[in-house]
Amino acid sequence: MRQGGENKQRRSPGKSPGKSPGVIAGLVGLAALLACTPPPQTTPVAPPPPQELAPPPRSAASEQLVHYYAVLQQDLLTRGLLRIDGGGPDTPYNADKLVRNFEAIAFFDEYAGSGSSGAGGLSRWPGPVRIKAEFGPSVPPMQRQQDTQFLASYADRLARITGHPITATTGRGNFHVIYAGKDDSDFIRARLQQILPNISAENLEIFANPPRSFYCLVLAGGPQQDPLSYTRGVALIRAEHPDLVRQSCVHEEVAQGLGLRNDSPRARPSIFNDDDEFALLTSHDEKLLTLLYDARLHPGMSAAQARPITRVIANELMGLPAEDLPRAY
Repeated sequence: MRQGGENKQRRSPGKSPGKSPGVIAGLVGLAALLACTPPPQTTPVAPPPPQELAPPPRSAASEQLVHYYAVLQQDLLTRGLLRIDGGGPDTPYNADKLVRNFEAIAFFDEYAGSGSSGAGGLSRWPGPVRIKAEFGPSVPPMQRQQDTQFLASYADRLARITGHPITATTGRGNFHVIYAGKDDSDFIRARLQQILPNISAENLEIFANPPRSFYCLVLAGGPQQDPLSYTRGVALIRAEHPDLVRQSCVHEEVAQGLGLRNDSPRARPSIFNDDDEFALLTSHDEKLLTLLYDARLHPGMSAAQARPITRVIANELMGLPAEDLPRAY
Protein backbone atom coordinates (compact mmCIF):
# COMPACT_ATOMS: atom_id res chain seq x y z
CA MET A 1 0.00 0.00 0.00
CA ARG A 2 3.03 2.30 0.04
CA GLN A 3 5.66 3.57 -2.33
CA GLY A 4 9.06 2.65 -0.98
CA GLY A 5 7.47 2.11 2.41
CA GLU A 6 4.32 0.75 3.87
CA ASN A 7 1.83 1.32 6.65
CA LYS A 8 -1.10 -1.02 6.49
CA GLN A 9 -3.95 -0.41 8.88
CA ARG A 10 -6.68 -2.97 9.39
CA ARG A 11 -9.71 -1.18 10.71
CA SER A 12 -13.06 -1.72 12.31
CA PRO A 13 -15.86 -2.58 9.84
CA GLY A 14 -18.23 0.19 8.99
CA LYS A 15 -15.84 2.91 10.09
CA SER A 16 -13.63 5.18 8.06
CA PRO A 17 -9.94 4.30 8.32
CA GLY A 18 -7.88 6.19 10.83
CA LYS A 19 -5.43 7.54 8.28
CA SER A 20 -2.70 9.77 9.60
CA PRO A 21 -0.92 12.12 7.17
CA GLY A 22 2.81 11.64 7.13
CA VAL A 23 2.74 8.12 8.57
CA ILE A 24 3.13 6.53 5.17
CA ALA A 25 6.63 7.67 4.22
CA GLY A 26 8.02 4.33 5.33
CA LEU A 27 11.60 3.46 4.51
CA VAL A 28 12.26 5.41 1.31
CA GLY A 29 15.51 6.63 2.84
CA LEU A 30 16.59 3.27 4.18
CA ALA A 31 20.21 3.86 3.18
CA ALA A 32 20.21 6.86 5.43
CA LEU A 33 18.74 4.68 8.17
CA LEU A 34 21.83 2.44 7.95
CA ALA A 35 18.61 -4.95 0.74
CA CYS A 36 5.08 -26.62 -10.16
CA THR A 37 8.05 -27.45 -7.96
CA PRO A 38 7.81 -29.56 -4.83
CA PRO A 39 7.34 -27.55 -1.65
CA PRO A 40 10.51 -26.92 0.36
CA GLN A 41 11.01 -28.59 3.69
CA THR A 42 9.50 -26.84 6.66
CA THR A 43 11.78 -24.11 7.94
CA PRO A 44 13.26 -25.17 11.28
CA VAL A 45 12.39 -22.58 13.87
CA ALA A 46 13.40 -23.00 17.46
CA PRO A 47 10.66 -22.45 20.05
CA PRO A 48 10.84 -19.26 22.06
CA PRO A 49 13.09 -19.54 25.10
CA PRO A 50 11.31 -20.35 28.34
CA GLN A 51 10.37 -17.36 30.40
CA GLU A 52 11.78 -17.14 33.90
CA LEU A 53 8.82 -15.10 35.02
CA ALA A 54 5.28 -15.00 33.73
CA PRO A 55 4.31 -11.74 32.02
CA PRO A 56 2.79 -9.18 34.37
CA PRO A 57 -1.01 -8.93 34.36
CA ARG A 58 -2.42 -6.85 31.55
CA SER A 59 -3.33 -3.27 32.32
CA ALA A 60 -6.97 -2.21 32.28
CA ALA A 61 -6.40 -0.48 28.93
CA SER A 62 -4.98 -3.67 27.42
CA GLU A 63 -7.84 -5.77 28.83
CA GLN A 64 -10.31 -3.37 27.24
CA LEU A 65 -8.64 -3.94 23.87
CA VAL A 66 -8.79 -7.71 24.38
CA HIS A 67 -12.54 -7.45 24.94
CA TYR A 68 -13.04 -4.99 22.08
CA TYR A 69 -11.24 -7.13 19.51
CA ALA A 70 -12.92 -10.33 20.70
CA VAL A 71 -16.34 -8.74 20.20
CA LEU A 72 -15.20 -7.39 16.85
CA GLN A 73 -14.04 -10.80 15.63
CA GLN A 74 -17.30 -12.42 16.70
CA ASP A 75 -19.30 -9.71 14.95
CA LEU A 76 -17.37 -10.25 11.72
CA LEU A 77 -17.81 -14.02 11.91
CA THR A 78 -21.53 -13.67 12.62
CA ARG A 79 -21.86 -11.60 9.46
CA GLY A 80 -20.10 -14.25 7.39
CA LEU A 81 -16.82 -12.33 7.14
CA LEU A 82 -13.24 -13.35 7.94
CA ARG A 83 -13.58 -16.31 5.59
CA ILE A 84 -10.76 -18.84 5.55
CA ASP A 85 -11.86 -20.88 2.51
CA GLY A 86 -9.65 -19.05 0.02
CA GLY A 87 -12.59 -18.25 -2.24
CA GLY A 88 -15.00 -20.50 -4.09
CA PRO A 89 -17.74 -20.65 -6.75
CA ASP A 90 -19.28 -17.48 -5.34
CA THR A 91 -16.08 -15.50 -5.99
CA PRO A 92 -15.09 -16.18 -9.61
CA TYR A 93 -12.29 -14.29 -11.33
CA ASN A 94 -10.49 -14.55 -14.64
CA ALA A 95 -7.17 -13.50 -16.13
CA ASP A 96 -8.46 -10.05 -17.02
CA LYS A 97 -9.57 -9.35 -13.44
CA LEU A 98 -6.28 -10.71 -12.14
CA VAL A 99 -4.34 -8.23 -14.29
CA ARG A 100 -6.61 -5.37 -13.25
CA ASN A 101 -6.35 -6.19 -9.55
CA PHE A 102 -2.61 -6.72 -9.70
CA GLU A 103 -2.13 -3.29 -11.23
CA ALA A 104 -4.32 -1.61 -8.61
CA ILE A 105 -2.63 -3.38 -5.69
CA ALA A 106 1.02 -3.47 -6.83
CA PHE A 107 1.34 -0.09 -8.56
CA PHE A 108 -0.94 2.28 -6.70
CA ASP A 109 -0.78 3.79 -3.26
CA GLU A 110 -4.04 4.94 -1.71
CA TYR A 111 -2.13 7.09 0.76
CA ALA A 112 0.02 8.89 -1.81
CA GLY A 113 -2.90 10.88 -3.13
CA SER A 114 -6.02 10.45 -5.22
CA GLY A 115 -6.27 9.38 -8.81
CA SER A 116 -3.15 8.96 -10.91
CA SER A 117 -1.02 10.81 -8.35
CA GLY A 118 -1.01 7.59 -6.37
CA ALA A 119 0.64 5.60 -9.18
CA GLY A 120 4.14 4.28 -8.62
CA GLY A 121 6.60 1.66 -9.74
CA LEU A 122 6.67 -2.03 -8.92
CA SER A 123 8.24 -2.79 -5.56
CA ARG A 124 9.55 -6.11 -4.22
CA TRP A 125 12.53 -7.75 -2.51
CA PRO A 126 15.38 -8.59 -4.91
CA GLY A 127 17.25 -10.54 -2.22
CA PRO A 128 16.33 -13.14 0.41
CA VAL A 129 13.62 -12.28 2.93
CA ARG A 130 14.40 -13.47 6.45
CA ILE A 131 11.32 -13.09 8.63
CA LYS A 132 11.88 -12.91 12.36
CA ALA A 133 9.17 -13.07 15.03
CA GLU A 134 9.73 -10.83 18.03
CA PHE A 135 7.58 -10.37 21.11
CA GLY A 136 6.82 -7.68 23.63
CA PRO A 137 7.15 -8.53 27.33
CA SER A 138 3.36 -8.80 27.75
CA VAL A 139 2.99 -11.72 25.32
CA PRO A 140 2.67 -15.04 27.22
CA PRO A 141 4.91 -18.02 26.29
CA MET A 142 2.12 -20.16 24.81
CA GLN A 143 1.03 -17.37 22.47
CA ARG A 144 4.65 -16.78 21.47
CA GLN A 145 5.05 -20.42 20.51
CA GLN A 146 1.82 -20.49 18.51
CA ASP A 147 2.63 -17.26 16.68
CA THR A 148 6.19 -18.34 15.92
CA GLN A 149 4.97 -21.61 14.40
CA PHE A 150 2.22 -19.88 12.41
CA LEU A 151 4.67 -17.33 11.00
CA ALA A 152 7.17 -20.06 10.03
CA SER A 153 4.45 -22.01 8.21
CA TYR A 154 3.35 -18.86 6.41
CA ALA A 155 6.93 -18.07 5.36
CA ASP A 156 7.18 -21.54 3.82
CA ARG A 157 3.92 -20.98 1.97
CA LEU A 158 5.10 -17.61 0.63
CA ALA A 159 8.33 -19.19 -0.59
CA ARG A 160 6.36 -21.83 -2.51
CA ILE A 161 4.02 -19.25 -4.02
CA THR A 162 6.67 -16.77 -5.11
CA GLY A 163 9.63 -19.03 -5.82
CA HIS A 164 11.62 -16.43 -3.86
CA PRO A 165 13.91 -17.21 -0.89
CA ILE A 166 11.60 -16.40 2.03
CA THR A 167 12.36 -18.06 5.36
CA ALA A 168 11.55 -17.68 9.02
CA THR A 169 14.59 -17.26 11.23
CA THR A 170 15.57 -16.94 14.86
CA GLY A 171 18.83 -15.29 13.84
CA ARG A 172 19.44 -12.04 12.00
CA GLY A 173 16.27 -11.03 10.20
CA ASN A 174 15.51 -8.29 7.70
CA PHE A 175 11.72 -8.45 8.04
CA HIS A 176 10.78 -8.14 11.71
CA VAL A 177 7.26 -9.15 12.76
CA ILE A 178 6.73 -7.71 16.22
CA TYR A 179 3.87 -9.05 18.32
CA ALA A 180 3.20 -6.58 21.09
CA GLY A 181 0.38 -5.08 23.11
CA LYS A 182 -0.73 -1.83 24.65
CA ASP A 183 1.58 -2.36 27.62
CA ASP A 184 4.64 -2.83 25.40
CA SER A 185 4.97 0.73 24.08
CA ASP A 186 8.43 1.25 25.57
CA PHE A 187 9.64 -2.06 24.14
CA ILE A 188 8.28 -1.22 20.67
CA ARG A 189 9.83 2.22 20.70
CA ALA A 190 13.24 0.92 21.77
CA ARG A 191 13.20 -1.99 19.31
CA LEU A 192 12.24 0.15 16.32
CA GLN A 193 14.98 2.61 17.13
CA GLN A 194 17.43 -0.31 17.07
CA ILE A 195 16.12 -1.65 13.76
CA LEU A 196 15.62 1.76 12.11
CA PRO A 197 17.79 4.32 13.91
CA ASN A 198 16.50 7.24 11.84
CA ILE A 199 12.81 6.36 11.85
CA SER A 200 10.69 9.49 12.00
CA ALA A 201 9.18 10.51 15.31
CA GLU A 202 5.71 10.28 13.79
CA ASN A 203 6.18 6.75 12.48
CA LEU A 204 7.73 5.72 15.78
CA GLU A 205 4.80 7.05 17.79
CA ILE A 206 2.21 5.41 15.53
CA PHE A 207 3.89 2.04 16.09
CA ALA A 208 4.36 2.57 19.83
CA ASN A 209 0.82 3.83 20.45
CA PRO A 210 -1.41 2.96 17.48
CA PRO A 211 -5.03 4.10 17.55
CA ARG A 212 -7.52 1.34 18.29
CA SER A 213 -8.73 1.44 14.68
CA PHE A 214 -5.26 0.39 13.49
CA TYR A 215 -5.35 -3.39 13.75
CA CYS A 216 -1.76 -3.82 12.55
CA LEU A 217 0.95 -1.91 10.69
CA VAL A 218 3.84 -2.54 8.33
CA LEU A 219 6.75 -0.54 6.96
CA ALA A 220 8.88 -1.86 4.10
CA GLY A 221 11.30 -0.22 1.73
CA GLY A 222 14.72 0.02 0.19
CA PRO A 223 17.75 2.29 0.07
CA GLN A 224 17.46 5.92 -0.95
CA GLN A 225 18.97 5.30 -4.38
CA ASP A 226 16.61 2.37 -5.07
CA PRO A 227 13.61 2.61 -2.72
CA LEU A 228 11.45 0.11 -4.62
CA SER A 229 13.97 -2.68 -4.16
CA TYR A 230 13.03 -3.64 -0.62
CA THR A 231 15.70 -4.56 1.90
CA ARG A 232 14.00 -4.02 5.26
CA GLY A 233 10.55 -4.50 6.76
CA VAL A 234 8.89 -4.14 10.15
CA ALA A 235 5.35 -5.20 11.00
CA LEU A 236 3.43 -4.69 14.22
CA ILE A 237 0.77 -7.22 15.18
CA ARG A 238 -1.36 -6.34 18.20
CA ALA A 239 -1.03 -9.01 20.87
CA GLU A 240 -4.56 -8.31 22.15
CA HIS A 241 -6.17 -9.71 18.99
CA PRO A 242 -7.97 -13.05 19.17
CA ASP A 243 -6.34 -15.80 17.13
CA LEU A 244 -8.06 -15.37 13.77
CA VAL A 245 -7.71 -11.59 13.58
CA ARG A 246 -4.08 -11.90 14.67
CA GLN A 247 -3.44 -14.47 11.94
CA SER A 248 -5.29 -12.31 9.44
CA CYS A 249 -2.99 -9.41 10.29
CA VAL A 250 0.07 -11.59 9.74
CA HIS A 251 -1.16 -12.76 6.34
CA GLU A 252 -1.92 -9.27 5.13
CA GLU A 253 0.97 -7.30 6.62
CA VAL A 254 3.68 -9.71 5.54
CA ALA A 255 2.23 -10.01 2.03
CA GLN A 256 1.98 -6.24 1.75
CA GLY A 257 5.52 -5.92 3.07
CA LEU A 258 6.58 -8.11 0.15
CA GLY A 259 5.33 -5.46 -2.27
CA LEU A 260 1.54 -5.73 -2.66
CA ARG A 261 1.17 -2.35 -1.01
CA ASN A 262 -2.36 -1.23 -1.79
CA ASP A 263 -5.98 -2.29 -1.29
CA SER A 264 -8.70 -2.33 -3.91
CA PRO A 265 -12.48 -2.51 -3.34
CA ARG A 266 -12.75 -4.43 -6.64
CA ALA A 267 -10.37 -7.22 -5.63
CA ARG A 268 -12.27 -10.42 -4.79
CA PRO A 269 -11.63 -12.94 -3.39
CA SER A 270 -8.84 -11.08 -1.62
CA ILE A 271 -7.45 -9.89 1.69
CA PHE A 272 -6.31 -6.75 -0.16
CA ASN A 273 -9.75 -5.26 0.30
CA ASP A 274 -11.02 -3.28 3.29
CA ASP A 275 -14.28 -5.22 3.47
CA ASP A 276 -12.83 -7.94 5.80
CA GLU A 277 -14.57 -10.67 3.79
CA PHE A 278 -11.47 -12.85 3.85
CA ALA A 279 -9.15 -13.37 6.78
CA LEU A 280 -6.40 -15.36 5.10
CA LEU A 281 -4.61 -15.38 1.75
CA THR A 282 -6.88 -16.55 -1.06
CA SER A 283 -6.19 -18.37 -4.33
CA HIS A 284 -6.48 -14.98 -6.05
CA ASP A 285 -3.91 -13.45 -3.67
CA GLU A 286 -1.49 -16.32 -4.22
CA LYS A 287 -1.58 -15.56 -7.95
CA LEU A 288 -0.91 -11.86 -7.23
CA LEU A 289 2.22 -12.84 -5.30
CA THR A 290 3.29 -15.23 -8.06
CA LEU A 291 2.89 -12.37 -10.53
CA LEU A 292 4.84 -9.98 -8.34
CA TYR A 293 7.87 -12.23 -8.11
CA ASP A 294 7.89 -13.50 -11.69
CA ALA A 295 11.36 -13.04 -13.20
CA ARG A 296 9.87 -11.21 -16.19
CA LEU A 297 9.06 -8.25 -13.92
CA HIS A 298 11.49 -6.13 -11.95
CA PRO A 299 11.39 -3.37 -9.32
CA GLY A 300 10.76 0.10 -10.68
CA MET A 301 8.67 -0.95 -13.69
CA SER A 302 5.68 1.25 -14.35
CA ALA A 303 2.19 -0.18 -14.71
CA ALA A 304 2.26 0.56 -18.45
CA GLN A 305 5.58 -1.24 -18.88
CA ALA A 306 4.44 -4.25 -16.91
CA ARG A 307 0.92 -4.62 -18.30
CA PRO A 308 1.73 -6.61 -21.48
CA ILE A 309 3.89 -8.97 -19.40
CA THR A 310 1.38 -9.39 -16.58
CA ARG A 311 -1.30 -10.29 -19.11
CA VAL A 312 0.84 -13.14 -20.39
CA ILE A 313 1.65 -14.32 -16.85
CA ALA A 314 -1.98 -14.07 -15.72
CA ASN A 315 -3.04 -16.11 -18.71
CA GLU A 316 -0.51 -18.78 -17.77
CA LEU A 317 -1.67 -18.80 -14.14
CA MET A 318 -5.28 -19.29 -15.23
CA GLY A 319 -4.28 -22.14 -17.53
CA LEU A 320 -5.45 -20.44 -20.71
CA PRO A 321 -3.77 -20.25 -24.13
CA ALA A 322 -2.40 -16.79 -24.91
CA GLU A 323 -4.96 -16.09 -27.62
CA ASP A 324 -7.81 -16.57 -25.13
CA LEU A 325 -6.67 -13.77 -22.82
CA PRO A 326 -9.33 -11.02 -22.82
CA ARG A 327 -7.95 -7.81 -24.27
CA ALA A 328 -10.44 -5.40 -22.70
CA TYR A 329 -8.96 -3.59 -19.76
